[in-house]
This record gives sequence, structure tokens and C-alpha cells, in this order.
Amino acid sequence: MSAPTVANVISDLDDLGLIQWIGEGVSGGGRPPENLRFNAEYGCLAGVDVTVDALRILLTDLNGTLLEEQNEALPKEARSPDDVIGVLRNSLKAIMQRRNLPSKKLVAMTVGVAGITNAKDGIVVSVSDSSTWRNVALRNLLKEHFACALFVENDTNLAALGEHFRGVAQAEESFVFIGIGSGVGAGIFLNGQIVHGASWSAGEIGYLRVPNVSSMQPSLYDFGALEQVLGGPGILRSWNAVSSKSGQKTKLRKASKVFDLALEGDPLAQKIALQRARLLKDVILNLSLILNPNLFVVGGDLGAHAALLEPTMEMLQKSEVAVASVLPSSLGNSAVAWGGIAVSMRNSEQTLLGN
Repeated sequence: MSAPTVANVISDLDDLGLIQWIGEGVSGGGRPPENLRFNAEYGCLAGVDVTVDALRILLTDLNGTLLEEQNEALPKEARSPDDVIGVLRNSLKAIMQRRNLPSKKLVAMTVGVAGITNAKDGIVVSVSDSSTWRNVALRNLLKEHFACALFVENDTNLAALGEHFRGVAQAEESFVFIGIGSGVGAGIFLNGQIVHGASWSAGEIGYLRVPNVSSMQPSLYDFGALEQVLGGPGILRSWNAVSSKSGQKTKLRKASKVFDLALEGDPLAQKIALQRARLLKDVILNLSLILNPNLFVVGGDLGAHAALLEPTMEMLQKSEVAVASVLPSSLGNSAVAWGGIAVSMRNSEQTLLGN
């Protein structure tokens, strides 16, 4: 571009408040250049993770530098879409007030939900075992309360984007994120993009059939066969059954506690963990044979647990075909919200320029 064109562009960006002048540079023989940079403090971005019983909110500047992170519990009576939006609105307002940021400074927000999600239209198609989250036009509901650019996405897809943005997959253009908590899902990141599928169901591996375990047909509004075995509720059911049968009768409320016991040497817990490791190994190997990525990232409360992941990785080392690296998530429970920041940042340019 010509010097006058550059000067006009800089003038427009300066009028918008999107640049900062940071002083003169080193002269190359003529007039010293004037240095400037993007004004990341002009506004802020939000990434939100909606889980079964909580909200995780990240607030960053426009460069993705963390300003604040907050978790909000969701009472059982406040888990419908409208109730969740109410908690989000109040929490985000409080965060921005602490930062002395007016609401108009929020440029973009991305919300991740644990269900099949039409990201194009901002519709949550279904959340397993939740009758209040079916065909929810979440983006339209959010528009009633927020004036910023709004995006809605599946939580596991966002976790994959989060790991690519600032986690262990930053150098990868193709990888798969597997999240294991109460449910099971995969975020498939190929050639620099998330794969959504024709009906937004790509990566819904929780519905995979499990040989010799279940002959059930996949149902949109129920946990899938794989989730019922590998997800948290299934692990707890197994533990309660075997511990009661053995006379141990140790009641646990969290599936992660079963894996904790496995690390401590409890033989019943070790047996359950090893069974799930074999199942996870098969899932990773099957996905490797179909997609052949270079990397699998495993996250979630259960997925990255050493009692599950270490034996899984050990078994995978014996494979001679479609070999891939397997790493635990480096972002932990914040992966989904960081993926939300990545989406918000990527889509904020038009809002900033007033288009």
C-alpha cells in the first residue's frame, strides 16, 4: 500500500481507539518511524463453559491475556437455559465491575455446552439426559441480555480449540481431543478446523456401540452406550456393585475417587480402571485407523487421570499401525473456556471495525 493509504488506515484505527502510539523507533537515516501497536485494552472477550452443575467464565483482553477466571455453582433448581443465562449475566456483570469495565467493552462471548450443538445457528440440539436442553435457540436467548457478538459451540469442540490455542496442541494442525467426565465426547480438529459433520454430530463418540455390553440403539436424549460404561456414572455404578459384593461397601460420590483408590493400590478400583483403560485404548485405536492424526489429547475429570491414562498409553505402545502420540490436557478444566476465548478472538474483528 502507498504511504497515504497506510496513513488513512492508521488514522481510522486511531479514531476507533484500536491502536496505541508507543514512541519513535530507530532512524534508518531519515525521519524516525513512529511505532504503534494494537490496543488490546480497547475491549474484552469472554469464554464460558456450561457444565451439569457449574459455570466457568474466563475474561480476557483482546489479545487473549487473562483478566479473570470465575466458577459459579448451579443449584439443582437453576439449571434450565433461562436460569443458566441469569447466573451468567449476574456473574459476568460482577466480574466486569471489579475490572471497571462497562458492559459495552465486551466485544464477543462464546458459550460451550455439553451436547450436540448447531454452531451455525447457535442451537443446542440436545444434552443427554436433560429434558430442558432440547432444541434450545441459545444464541437468540443470549441476545436478549448481551449486546456483543455471540457464539455457541459444543464443549468438547471448544476444548480442542483451547488446546490448539494455548495448550499441548499448539503445533498441531490435525489432532483429536477426547473428553471424559460425566459424558464422553471427541473434538476432531483436522487441517486447522473443527469437523462438525452433516448433522453436527461429528465426535459424538459417547454413542459408539460397545461389543458384548449393550445392543441398544443410539438415542438422542439419553447417554450413549460408551458413555454408560466409560463416563462417570457408569464407573460409579461398577464400583458400588463390586464393592458391595465384596463386602467393602465403600460409597463414593465421584468417579474420580475410584481412580484415586486405584492409584493407592485398591485391587477392586484397579480392576475397574484397567477395564476402562482397555476400552479407551480401543476407542483411540479405532479413531487412529479412521483419521490417522498425529496426536490425541485426553482431558476431563476422568480422561486425564493417571489411573486411566497411563495404562491406556502403555497398551497403545504395542500398536504397530496408525501410531499416534497421546498426551493429557494441559489446560484441565479450563480447556473449554479457553476454546471459547479462541472463537471469540477469531470472530471479533468485524465487531471491532464496526461492520
